[in-house]
Amino acid sequence: MDQPLLTDSPTDEEHLARLGYRQELGRTLGAFTTFATGFAFISILTGAFQLFAFAFSTAGPAFWWTWLVALGGQALFALCFAELCVHYPMAGSVYNWAKRVGKPTTAWMAGFSLMLALIVSTAAVALAMQFVLPTISKAFWIYGDGSGKYDAATNGVILGAIAITLTTIVNLLGPRVVSVINNVGVAVELVASVFLIIFFFAAAKRGPQVILHTEGHTAGSSLGTPGAMLVAILLGVYILWGFDTAGSLGEETINPRRTSPRAILRAVFAAGVSGALLMIGALMAVGHVNDPQMSIVGLPYVVDSVLGHTLGTIALVAVSIAIFVCVLANQTGAMRMIYAMSRDNGLPGSRVLSKVSSRTGAPTAAALLTGAGAIVILLVNIRQPQIFLVVTSATVILALIAYTLVAGAFFLRRMRGEWIEDRDYFHLGRWGKPVAFCAVLWGVFVIVNTAWPRKAVYNPAPPFHWALQWGGVLFVGIVMLSGLVHYRRVQRHVMGVRPEHASAPSEGGTTTDRRLMMSSELPDSAT
Repeated sequence: MDQPLLTDSPTDEEHLARLGYRQELGRTLGAFTTFATGFAFISILTGAFQLFAFAFSTAGPAFWWTWLVALGGQALFALCFAELCVHYPMAGSVYNWAKRVGKPTTAWMAGFSLMLALIVSTAAVALAMQFVLPTISKAFWIYGDGSGKYDAATNGVILGAIAITLTTIVNLLGPRVVSVINNVGVAVELVASVFLIIFFFAAAKRGPQVILHTEGHTAGSSLGTPGAMLVAILLGVYILWGFDTAGSLGEETINPRRTSPRAILRAVFAAGVSGALLMIGALMAVGHVNDPQMSIVGLPYVVDSVLGHTLGTIALVAVSIAIFVCVLANQTGAMRMIYAMSRDNGLPGSRVLSKVSSRTGAPTAAALLTGAGAIVILLVNIRQPQIFLVVTSATVILALIAYTLVAGAFFLRRMRGEWIEDRDYFHLGRWGKPVAFCAVLWGVFVIVNTAWPRKAVYNPAPPFHWALQWGGVLFVGIVMLSGLVHYRRVQRHVMGVRPEHASAPSEGGTTTDRRLMMSSELPDSAT
């Protein structure tokens, strides 16, 4: 484990060198781009348009309160990450943070878990194009017309594959091109969100007290309203993650020690506040709050019924742009994780995966791997949509495991008195221990709650099978156990910073800084 570097005020490149790595990725990103990447990943318009109906059907208008609970819980992780990226503004976010404050196994498992989550999430978000584009125009029915059994699933895969192919091309063109497209997309999403919020409130047909009622939607829960709320909270948990991506751009951000913490926190709270206003506005503006379409179609129905066809179509175009930049942000995060782990020889094929194009400044092989991997996952949806649902629903569990591992290591580091704050930058001060502790408690709670074998989440439609209902537990358990076995038996024995990526002593790095601690050099455990 490393002590935070607090000596003098090095340049961005010197600070990275002291952490053991030479500058390879182009350092060109400003404050808005870093924020925009985190905000694009969360993407309120993408998540709300996909999941509003699910939450409403579970708990009625009262589901809105669970959004605030999820925001508060995820903000605990964001606060921990904001301080960690002050000391370690590095690609790979949770992997490198855990590596510096925890054990090697903790770091590898956190990185592996989030890497898989990001690749699967890239596929899941891309599939959302099917919810929007065919509604805008029937021309987007590339396969079938929606009347066939597999029309929607197959067409969704085609649209998603096209989106992933385009984001892969953009990522291959380098950080500058990515930042321009991402910034434009986020600007569109911000303007569209503000427009929808204002329009909904202006067209309100009832007051905000609507969120005090369930409208009978909790009747089907065996635990009544509390049980329904435990399910509805998945809306916020599924949407409000990925903000660590803003920190994963630390090696490409100008003055990341000051910029990255702000970007992480602004992304979370901007998404949280805009999401809360958007959803309460929709509940206030819809003509009939008990309309069955609220539980089937959800937010797209509200937009179309309140705004009318023309404005509704414009709003859906903005949503499709938001989905595209969300796919882009997911893939960008996955690429940085693969690059960060590979330059430490942490993945099979690390020599190739860690290469950065000298022309574009992009990790080329990592971009191709994430794109191809996401498309392969998408193909499962054509004939096995139930399996695809299980895998994508369980994705957030993998991300939460990674977040909780980091928060746990951070908390233990503080409890042992081994954490030194840099008061010139963002720091939690005396709140550090309680925030980190509460983040761990929150992480354990949402992991268990999200993985709980609910038929409504993992097996909502026939064929019904116990393996599908328990899919969240089985998929995550098999993946994590397989990863742990591979690391302990193979990968940990070859890990260490690859020479071509290590900083030279003349750049400010010491032998200890340049070297990744091996599992044989530290008493290691899975925690």
